[in-house]
Amino acid sequence: MIAAMTRDPVALDTAATGDDALVELYRAHYRSLVRLAALLLDDVGTSEEVVQDAYIRMHGAWRRIKDPDKALPYLRTTVVNLSRSRMRHRRVAERHAPRPMPDAASAEYGAITLAERDAVIGALRGLPPKQREALVLRFYGDLSEAEIAATMGVSQGAVKSHLHRGKAALARHLEPMA
Repeated sequence: MIAAMTRDPVALDTAATGDDALVELYRAHYRSLVRLAALLLDDVGTSEEVVQDAYIRMHGAWRRIKDPDKALPYLRTTVVNLSRSRMRHRRVAERHAPRPMPDAASAEYGAITLAERDAVIGALRGLPPKQREALVLRFYGDLSEAEIAATMGVSQGAVKSHLHRGKAALARHLEPMA
């Protein structure tokens, strides 16, 4: 009898039909099987699903179970195997989960940045061409003074002068924004 194996006072009536026997098993062992699965899965909802799946499989295999005393061990084994399967699936899903997108700037930040960029471009357009070229090559192109001089076809001293005068003019023009 199952009661002897499980130390549970509720025993399966060996004369009962398969459905009646499953109902008795369910009443007697559902909670303990859910606890078992929960310890393996750390998720009560998934544990309940696993135990329900185990009972469904037991129902499908009831005719193959010759000894009713082996029904509970069959259920336990099925719960453990289904829990393992869920854990494997969870690990694979976590490994292949899409990476979250990086935090995007707020719309306000984007609007302010755009306004500041427009102001800088407007201020650059107001500069003499040589100062504008020197500033763009230095700060946008990240070129050294020697590289700027070679690009513009002027001396390094002229580049220093254009950069100094251009930065001063930009500061005066952009000062009201700060």
